[in-house]
Amino acid sequence: MNVDRLNQFLQIGANIGVLLSIAFLAFELGQNRDMIRAQTRHDLASGITDLLIAEASDDALLDLIVRSDQSLEISAVERLKLDLFRNARFRYWEGMHYQYRTGLYDEVEFSTQIEAIGSTLAVARSMVEYWCRTRNRYSPEFAEEIDSLLTTYSC
Repeated sequence: MNVDRLNQFLQIGANIGVLLSIAFLAFELGQNRDMIRAQTRHDLASGITDLLIAEASDDALLDLIVRSDQSLEISAVERLKLDLFRNARFRYWEGMHYQYRTGLYDEVEFSTQIEAIGSTLAVARSMVEYWCRTRNRYSPEFAEEIDSLLTTYSC
């Protein structure tokens, strides 16, 4: 009977060990998720900062943006440069939107970014025109989000 009792204690001990291991694993997964969210936030902030610094330091691009928004004539090469710039901006925004949809970017951060995008689109007519020409190149969920921001202009 002592052997049976010993086996029962060992089995109970092993079961407790398995439960503790599962609880520890769940804790580690939660920490890993928090770390991934923090890394995502950092990457998104770095990405937009890099885009804004590149834009601000390129006088020719700034001139091109202003001329385009004022409907002044631009060359085919300038149009391509502007389209590449706009594509980079929309791809960045689409990536941010994807991170939000997958739960790696929280609601508060996302809502402030959406407000900033809406403000940009409200004053940058040429960005809206680019969007209307290319919106089918982006995910349907992102396209719906951007379309909802177009209050003064629609495609």
